[in-house]
Amino acid sequence: MTKKTIYSLIAIIIVLGVYGYEHFLNVEESTEIIEEGEAVKTDTNEYFLPTSTTGQIVHHEGYSLSYSEAHEQAEWVAYELKKAHLSNSNFKRPYFEIDKAVGTGAAHWRNYKKSGYDRGHLCPAGDRKYTKEAHDETFLTSNISPQEHNFNAGVWNSLEQKVRYWAGKYNGVFVITGGVLKGDMKTIGDENVSVPNQFYKVLIDNNTGQTKMIAFLMPHKNSSQPLYKFVVSVDEIEQLTGIDFFAELDDRIENKLEASSSYKEWSFN
Repeated sequence: MTKKTIYSLIAIIIVLGVYGYEHFLNVEESTEIIEEGEAVKTDTNEYFLPTSTTGQIVHHEGYSLSYSEAHEQAEWVAYELKKAHLSNSNFKRPYFEIDKAVGTGAAHWRNYKKSGYDRGHLCPAGDRKYTKEAHDETFLTSNISPQEHNFNAGVWNSLEQKVRYWAGKYNGVFVITGGVLKGDMKTIGDENVSVPNQFYKVLIDNNTGQTKMIAFLMPHKNSSQPLYKFVVSVDEIEQLTGIDFFAELDDRIENKLEASSSYKEWSFN
């Protein structure tokens, strides 16, 4: 065996060793990120988290989610919007990133490219302007769902702004939101990201001395109708999604509030 051959073999062994070590580090880092995402953060109100139909709950600093691998998006995103969270800070919009905390692998942002749909935030960046880190965290792909632009920028945006108004008025609200991942849906991208036909938002206020809740269910299209036209009972959304929203509440209170679809009781109490 010539010296040249020996040197070539040594070089190959070194390259393979470096590659193997880097792969080991990447796997170890990925495992750590996933395990970190499984741990409940101190700022997450576990009491109001819904059930997961997928068994894959991920906790970030500013919100929690239940990821549906079958539909490559969250079936729900949940977070507390406190009055202290409301801010006029104007952070630079970051690039979307794949959420490495999703054990089954979150969808790639490229699925949305040239799809005709917006990368619609479920936890809006506007609800997380209190720090740059909280704001940027909303640009993980596990926090987005395909939305028609006119819907995203129209009636859905109006509802998001109204939620911020209520958070200020009621000294904070707990928000749960997502697409209804049922029925015949279009898909986009190589990973077949589902396009929901409806989106929902459920709010609970437990800060004003009287627990109350309200739910909105919107067809995935823009509308000029007032928001109260989209109010439904929490029970209706539970039946549509299979999600149990407030299982920790006393059954008597839960059953009464989840059966109500009164916009007036929410807005004027």
